[in-house]
Amino acid sequence: MARDYYGILGVEQGATDAEIKKAYRRLARKYHPDVNDTEEAAEKFREISVAQEVLLDPQKRSIVDRGGDPMEQGRAAGGPQGGFGFGDIFEAFFGDTGTGAGRGPKSRVQPGNDALLRTTISLAEAYSGTRKDVTVDTAVLCEHCHGTGSESESKPVTCDECGGQGQVQQVQQSFLGNIMTTTSCPKCSGFGEIITDPCQKCGGQGRVRSRRDISVKIPAGIVGGMRIRMAGQGEVGHGGGPAGDLYVEVDTETHPVFVREGDNLHLKVNVPMYDAALGTSVEVEDLAGETTTIEVPAGTQPEEEIVLTGEGMPRLRREGAGDMIAHVQVLVPTELSKEQRRSLEELRDGHDESASVEEEAGQDEGFFSRLRDRFRF
Repeated sequence: MARDYYGILGVEQGATDAEIKKAYRRLARKYHPDVNDTEEAAEKFREISVAQEVLLDPQKRSIVDRGGDPMEQGRAAGGPQGGFGFGDIFEAFFGDTGTGAGRGPKSRVQPGNDALLRTTISLAEAYSGTRKDVTVDTAVLCEHCHGTGSESESKPVTCDECGGQGQVQQVQQSFLGNIMTTTSCPKCSGFGEIITDPCQKCGGQGRVRSRRDISVKIPAGIVGGMRIRMAGQGEVGHGGGPAGDLYVEVDTETHPVFVREGDNLHLKVNVPMYDAALGTSVEVEDLAGETTTIEVPAGTQPEEEIVLTGEGMPRLRREGAGDMIAHVQVLVPTELSKEQRRSLEELRDGHDESASVEEEAGQDEGFFSRLRDRFRF
């Protein structure tokens, strides 16, 4: 059964080459090995790559439009023996609709692919915003020929093999006899024109591989895993075609004090038992490098949260900021001197409270849920 190449890319049968390339780039950003290293993603990436190759080739697309599968040619009956598959025979009998002069030669100037890079920043840099220099290894415009592909920058000439059609007809033998087929012109590679003096730097491609440094502006409040799009900073296309986009994915390092949750910052504060009873204050250096004071009220209980409104992460491209939330851990001493023990015993004797088991009906709603969902650092 022929594969549904249109369905693989999610485009209609009448989709233009530009729509096919756009659909491919969208899926490639999801399944490219640099983004997703699973076996399923690798298989999906191979599948969409083959689909794009087939649908951008006029001859292969013609076979698909008539219900065949050009990638199965040579595997069907007669293929291995005569070098001629069922798809070729199908095309010979039903004509070359949509190919030849109907579609014409393919354009030498092609849009470039997108590129993806990753960079890592600290949580403090995510708080304040920063700039990062990244190194891009991709195709750039050939400065020697300015993208023309010609050493003298002269215009290409019409291919004398195909007459500018980009395709030639060939007679091949099959078990049914001689069959006339249409294939991409081997002399001009389907472009319909030839560069007579290829550029010595790029070999007629109009682009060369190069490494370059780009400064990326990272906004304050960015969340790890987000991507920054830099239009036109991707790969330059064949023939000096327009460059694709560069996407920079930003990862965030863990912080020794703060844990980020959305726009909020969580931290753990250890408070001795007597400070929890009497009240105290704790100072912490925030992500801006300034000192923030956390007031611990008298009578603070274990697992209580102290919220500092507006002291969290700035909201990305919006006004305001999240909260800083201090989770109080009350420390009970494990070693006591005789004097300390006597003081605590006197304190205990002066209160009517004693240890007891609380029945579930008397507990706060959600008690066990809070135990299960206890914040972990």
